Order: sequence, then structure tokens, then C-alpha cells
Amino acid sequence: MKKNILIVEDHELTRFGLKTTFENVDFVENLYEADSAETAIQIFNNNNIDIIIMDLGLPNMNGIEATKQIRSANKDVKVIILTSHNDEKEVLNSLKAGANAYCSKEINPQRLIEVVRSVADDAAWFDPSIAHVVLKASANSPSFETNETDNRKNYDLTYDNVAIPEVHTHEASDSTNAVSSDASVDYDNLAIPEVHIKGRK
Repeated sequence: MKKNILIVEDHELTRFGLKTTFENVDFVENLYEADSAETAIQIFNNNNIDIIIMDLGLPNMNGIEATKQIRSANKDVKVIILTSHNDEKEVLNSLKAGANAYCSKEINPQRLIEVVRSVADDAAWFDPSIAHVVLKASANSPSFETNETDNRKNYDLTYDNVAIPEVHTHEASDSTNAVSSDASVDYDNLAIPEVHIKGRK
């Protein structure tokens, strides 16, 4: 079934690039775009939107608050955060707001298409650069509590089929560049565990 996608991004060139990326994708029915959270909410309220690609650093209302409002109104819509931010607080607040995926803007366009496709099929996805934040939060506090004032829920994150990344070692060529180990992780081949969020569709 084809999906209606809303792109929320205040940077015009980035928004154009995203629109171009998804224009001829087989599972996309219609593309909508907004340059602010307020416009995004208006478009969402007036159209049958299935998936939202949401920037965080928006003028006035930010992407986290927009995600919270939209997901509170409709739990079926999928929200994919696409941002250059990887601050731990913003990552966790995005999850609490109801985001289904969190991607870096450095992601390859084809990879982003596959992420959107998988999220449309009810999967969750987190960029390798922030996956450790989710794992750490899950270990320290298994339950993420929402900020909703009514009908409050706790979202439990459980991890299945965790794949350990292959680690390639190398000799440090310059001792001044050595941090704490000679081992580096090949993030291109890093397998992210499937994340199930109980209580969220």
C-alpha cells in the first residue's frame, strides 16, 4: 500500500533534496512539504499523512514538540527524525514524544528510503551514531515515561537479535592520535538491533 509522506524541513535546499529523493519511490503516493512545525501540523490535520520526516531544529516550535502533538492526535502516523543533532537529551526526548526512527542527515539517500520503508512496516530504526544512547538509556532505565499529562504510558524498550559489530584493529601510526585503544569500529557494517517499543504502534 502506497504512503503519503510529509517532509518537515526549514532549509529549502535540504527540503528539495528530500523531495527529489522520494519522488519516484514505488511505495510513495503523495509528497507534502512544510518549512515549519506549525505548517506541518496544519498539513497533517488537512490530509491523510502516513509518514513524517521531521527535522528538529525548526523555527519557533521545534520538531520534538511537533512530533508530540502529532503523535498525540494520531498514534498511527509514523515519525522519522532526520537531523544533524545527536545530543542525548534530544534523542531521548524525541523517543518520548513518539518518534519511530532517528536518523542523521549524513545518511545515504538510498539508505533513508529503506529506513522509511521499514518504518512504514512498523519497524523502529536508530542511526548508529545514537544507538548507544538508546542502549544506555534502556540499561539505566528500562522504562521511558512520556510527557503526556493524560493517559500516561510507560514505553518499555526491549532488544532482540542484537548483532555485535565486526571490529577491525589497526596500529596507531601516531601516538598523539591514539585515544584509548587501537581498535576502531566499522560503522558501515554495524548491525543495529531491532527495537520493540511496547505500548506504541
